[in-house]
Amino acid sequence: MTTQQLIEQIQLKKSFLCVGLDVDLNKIPAHFLELEDPIFEFNKAIIDATHDLAVAYKPNTAFFEAYGIKGWMSLQKTINYINENHPEIFTIADAKRGDIGNTSSMYAKAFFEDLNFDSITVAPYMGKDSVEPFLAFEDKHTIMLALTSNEGAFDFQTLDVDGTRGEAERSGAKELYKRVLETSKTWKNSENLMYVVGATKAEYFTEIRKIVPDSFLLVPGVGAQGGSLSEVCKYGMNANVGLLINSSRGIIYASKEADFAEKARAEALKIQQEMEAILQS
Repeated sequence: MTTQQLIEQIQLKKSFLCVGLDVDLNKIPAHFLELEDPIFEFNKAIIDATHDLAVAYKPNTAFFEAYGIKGWMSLQKTINYINENHPEIFTIADAKRGDIGNTSSMYAKAFFEDLNFDSITVAPYMGKDSVEPFLAFEDKHTIMLALTSNEGAFDFQTLDVDGTRGEAERSGAKELYKRVLETSKTWKNSENLMYVVGATKAEYFTEIRKIVPDSFLLVPGVGAQGGSLSEVCKYGMNANVGLLINSSRGIIYASKEADFAEKARAEALKIQQEMEAILQS
């Protein structure tokens, strides 16, 4: 999916909602546990109930990998179901990969070619040659961690660094996440980059938009983690919206009873309606 196609879906659905598929077998309705593939069947029910309200789905691969080969098969069935039945949906493999070049190339091949995701989340700590292999894939998107929503983000991401390399001149102290954003723009095929910015860091969006004004931002943390949709939009939205707001637990675990799909849809609709009002204003 191209960026323009994603923008068109946002305009059509009046939504920039991403639903996170983080399936914990301890939290889904008990009757699913009697099925051959409870993870896929739960995902399918959530997708069927919410696909007209969302523009993206984000399976967190850890919740599949935890169950070994069966979990991986559930992931494959889930992405195949989305691609075959709802090709207009933008798919995100929340895998947070990132390793030396040849390893990243294999990760990219696994998620972009074998599983056919539209995008993948990556960690930039190992630098350019760990990210560029993902960027090499045409019409695929690499969503790089920039400023995350967790408490530990302050351990490193917001620390001042001076940008010095060896004998290079000191270029002035700047927070690490800003250095990451600025440096990533110099990488080959950087137009295929998107960035993860946590909703709980709404006050940082203004500074982030100064560096990446046109890029899409994947924003987790709305809902269960306490992030504010209106605040994120106030500081982070651009002319093409430029935001994918993720909600996982708040939607998929809205109920553990037989009405779980209806309750999930109701929560998704609530967010979509708020998004529509923001877009209209």
